[in-house]
Amino acid sequence: MLRRLYEWTLRLSAHRHAIWALALISFAESSVFPVPPDVLLIPMVLAARRRAWRIAAVCTAASVLGGFLGYGIGAFFFEVLGRPLLEIYNATETFEEARALYNEQGLLIVFTAGFSPIPYKIFTIASGVTGMEPFSFALASLVGRGARFFIVAALLWKFGEPILVFIDKHLGKLTLAFAALLFGGFFLLKFAL
Repeated sequence: MLRRLYEWTLRLSAHRHAIWALALISFAESSVFPVPPDVLLIPMVLAARRRAWRIAAVCTAASVLGGFLGYGIGAFFFEVLGRPLLEIYNATETFEEARALYNEQGLLIVFTAGFSPIPYKIFTIASGVTGMEPFSFALASLVGRGARFFIVAALLWKFGEPILVFIDKHLGKLTLAFAALLFGGFFLLKFAL
Protein backbone atom coordinates (compact mmCIF):
# COMPACT_ATOMS: atom_id res chain seq x y z
CA MET A 1 0.00 0.00 0.00
CA LEU A 2 2.80 2.41 0.90
CA ARG A 3 4.52 1.69 -2.44
CA ARG A 4 1.30 2.50 -4.37
CA LEU A 5 0.91 5.73 -2.40
CA TYR A 6 4.52 6.65 -3.16
CA GLU A 7 4.07 5.96 -6.90
CA TRP A 8 0.79 7.90 -6.97
CA THR A 9 2.59 10.87 -5.38
CA LEU A 10 5.36 10.69 -7.99
CA ARG A 11 2.82 10.70 -10.85
CA LEU A 12 1.33 13.90 -9.44
CA SER A 13 4.57 15.77 -10.16
CA ALA A 14 3.79 15.75 -13.89
CA HIS A 15 0.18 16.95 -13.51
CA ARG A 16 -0.74 20.50 -14.54
CA HIS A 17 -2.00 21.15 -10.99
CA ALA A 18 1.11 19.70 -9.39
CA ILE A 19 1.77 22.82 -7.31
CA TRP A 20 -1.61 22.38 -5.59
CA ALA A 21 -0.92 18.69 -5.08
CA LEU A 22 2.45 19.62 -3.54
CA ALA A 23 0.73 22.06 -1.18
CA LEU A 24 -1.83 19.45 -0.16
CA ILE A 25 0.77 16.72 0.40
CA SER A 26 3.08 19.10 2.30
CA PHE A 27 0.17 20.13 4.51
CA ALA A 28 -1.02 16.59 5.18
CA GLU A 29 2.46 15.12 5.71
CA SER A 30 3.02 17.45 8.66
CA SER A 31 0.29 15.73 10.64
CA VAL A 32 -1.03 12.48 9.11
CA PHE A 33 0.21 11.61 5.59
CA PRO A 34 3.08 9.06 5.45
CA VAL A 35 4.83 10.17 2.22
CA PRO A 36 7.22 13.17 2.51
CA PRO A 37 6.70 16.09 0.10
CA ASP A 38 10.23 15.64 -1.27
CA VAL A 39 8.82 12.87 -3.47
CA LEU A 40 6.87 15.54 -5.35
CA LEU A 41 9.22 18.49 -4.76
CA ILE A 42 12.26 16.85 -6.37
CA PRO A 43 10.76 15.88 -9.74
CA MET A 44 8.90 19.20 -9.92
CA VAL A 45 12.12 21.20 -9.46
CA LEU A 46 14.00 18.98 -11.92
CA ALA A 47 11.21 19.50 -14.49
CA ALA A 48 11.04 23.29 -14.00
CA ARG A 49 14.31 24.48 -12.45
CA ARG A 50 13.49 28.16 -13.06
CA ARG A 51 10.52 27.79 -10.65
CA ALA A 52 12.58 26.10 -7.91
CA TRP A 53 12.14 28.93 -5.38
CA ARG A 54 8.37 29.14 -5.87
CA ILE A 55 8.04 25.37 -5.51
CA ALA A 56 10.13 25.37 -2.31
CA ALA A 57 8.13 28.31 -0.90
CA VAL A 58 4.79 26.56 -1.49
CA CYS A 59 6.15 23.36 0.04
CA THR A 60 7.43 25.24 3.11
CA ALA A 61 4.31 27.34 3.71
CA ALA A 62 1.94 24.39 3.35
CA SER A 63 4.11 22.22 5.59
CA VAL A 64 4.19 24.82 8.37
CA LEU A 65 0.41 25.29 8.15
CA GLY A 66 -0.04 21.51 8.25
CA GLY A 67 2.21 21.46 11.30
CA PHE A 68 -0.47 23.42 13.13
CA LEU A 69 -2.97 20.67 12.33
CA GLY A 70 -0.58 18.21 13.99
CA TYR A 71 -0.17 20.64 16.89
CA GLY A 72 -3.97 20.77 17.23
CA ILE A 73 -4.21 16.99 17.23
CA GLY A 74 -1.76 16.86 20.12
CA ALA A 75 -3.35 19.77 21.97
CA PHE A 76 -6.99 18.72 21.73
CA PHE A 77 -6.98 14.93 21.68
CA PHE A 78 -4.36 14.27 24.33
CA GLU A 79 -6.78 14.75 27.22
CA VAL A 80 -9.27 12.32 25.69
CA LEU A 81 -6.82 9.56 24.75
CA GLY A 82 -3.33 10.17 26.09
CA ARG A 83 -3.82 11.23 29.70
CA PRO A 84 -6.05 8.26 30.69
CA LEU A 85 -3.44 5.92 29.21
CA LEU A 86 -0.68 7.60 31.25
CA GLU A 87 -2.78 7.20 34.40
CA ILE A 88 -3.32 3.50 33.73
CA TYR A 89 0.45 3.01 33.54
CA ASN A 90 1.11 5.37 36.45
CA ALA A 91 3.36 7.46 34.19
CA THR A 92 1.85 10.93 34.64
CA GLU A 93 4.79 12.27 36.66
CA THR A 94 7.36 10.95 34.18
CA PHE A 95 5.40 12.48 31.32
CA GLU A 96 5.31 15.89 33.06
CA GLU A 97 9.12 15.78 33.46
CA ALA A 98 9.50 14.92 29.76
CA ARG A 99 7.07 17.73 28.89
CA ALA A 100 9.20 20.27 30.78
CA LEU A 101 12.35 19.11 28.96
CA TYR A 102 10.57 19.24 25.60
CA ASN A 103 9.44 22.79 26.26
CA GLU A 104 12.94 23.80 27.36
CA GLN A 105 14.52 22.48 24.16
CA GLY A 106 11.40 22.54 21.95
CA LEU A 107 12.69 25.16 19.53
CA LEU A 108 15.76 23.09 18.74
CA ILE A 109 13.81 19.82 18.66
CA VAL A 110 11.18 21.12 16.22
CA PHE A 111 13.80 22.78 14.02
CA THR A 112 15.83 19.58 13.81
CA ALA A 113 12.74 17.47 13.10
CA GLY A 114 11.64 19.95 10.42
CA PHE A 115 14.99 19.81 8.70
CA SER A 116 15.79 16.13 9.02
CA PRO A 117 14.17 13.07 7.46
CA ILE A 118 12.70 12.16 10.88
CA PRO A 119 8.88 12.08 10.55
CA TYR A 120 8.00 15.71 11.29
CA LYS A 121 4.41 14.80 12.21
CA ILE A 122 5.60 13.13 15.43
CA PHE A 123 7.02 16.43 16.61
CA THR A 124 4.12 18.59 15.50
CA ILE A 125 1.77 16.41 17.54
CA ALA A 126 4.23 16.30 20.49
CA SER A 127 4.43 20.10 20.40
CA GLY A 128 0.68 20.30 20.87
CA VAL A 129 0.69 17.68 23.61
CA THR A 130 3.37 19.51 25.57
CA GLY A 131 1.82 22.93 24.98
CA MET A 132 4.87 24.38 23.24
CA GLU A 133 4.46 28.11 22.75
CA PRO A 134 2.82 28.50 19.27
CA PHE A 135 5.06 31.34 18.05
CA SER A 136 8.20 29.35 18.88
CA PHE A 137 6.67 26.31 17.19
CA ALA A 138 5.88 28.36 14.07
CA LEU A 139 9.36 29.92 13.97
CA ALA A 140 11.19 26.61 14.43
CA SER A 141 8.95 24.96 11.83
CA LEU A 142 9.40 27.76 9.32
CA VAL A 143 13.19 27.80 9.65
CA GLY A 144 13.59 24.00 9.76
CA ARG A 145 11.17 23.17 6.95
CA GLY A 146 12.30 26.16 4.91
CA ALA A 147 15.96 25.18 5.23
CA ARG A 148 15.21 21.63 4.19
CA PHE A 149 13.08 22.42 1.15
CA PHE A 150 15.08 25.44 -0.07
CA ILE A 151 18.40 23.59 0.23
CA VAL A 152 17.01 20.68 -1.80
CA ALA A 153 15.57 23.11 -4.38
CA ALA A 154 18.83 25.09 -4.55
CA LEU A 155 20.97 22.00 -5.08
CA LEU A 156 18.62 20.68 -7.76
CA TRP A 157 18.46 24.12 -9.40
CA LYS A 158 22.24 24.41 -9.48
CA PHE A 159 23.33 20.83 -10.22
CA GLY A 160 20.24 19.06 -11.54
CA GLU A 161 20.11 15.27 -11.73
CA PRO A 162 23.69 14.50 -10.44
CA ILE A 163 23.00 16.09 -7.04
CA LEU A 164 19.89 13.93 -6.66
CA VAL A 165 22.03 10.78 -6.93
CA PHE A 166 24.48 12.21 -4.37
CA ILE A 167 21.72 13.18 -1.93
CA ASP A 168 20.03 9.77 -2.23
CA LYS A 169 23.31 8.00 -1.61
CA HIS A 170 24.44 10.10 1.37
CA LEU A 171 21.22 11.48 2.90
CA GLY A 172 21.69 9.79 6.27
CA LYS A 173 25.32 10.93 6.60
CA LEU A 174 24.49 14.48 5.47
CA THR A 175 21.64 14.76 7.97
CA LEU A 176 23.76 13.43 10.85
CA ALA A 177 26.61 15.79 9.97
CA PHE A 178 24.28 18.78 9.84
CA ALA A 179 22.56 17.82 13.11
CA ALA A 180 25.96 17.39 14.82
CA LEU A 181 27.07 20.82 13.61
CA LEU A 182 23.78 22.36 14.67
CA PHE A 183 23.78 20.83 18.17
CA GLY A 184 27.47 21.69 18.54
CA GLY A 185 26.78 25.31 17.60
CA PHE A 186 23.89 25.61 20.07
CA PHE A 187 26.00 23.93 22.76
CA LEU A 188 28.85 26.40 22.22
CA LEU A 189 26.47 29.37 22.23
CA LYS A 190 24.80 28.20 25.43
CA PHE A 191 28.07 27.90 27.32
CA ALA A 192 29.84 30.84 25.69
CA LEU A 193 27.15 33.32 26.70
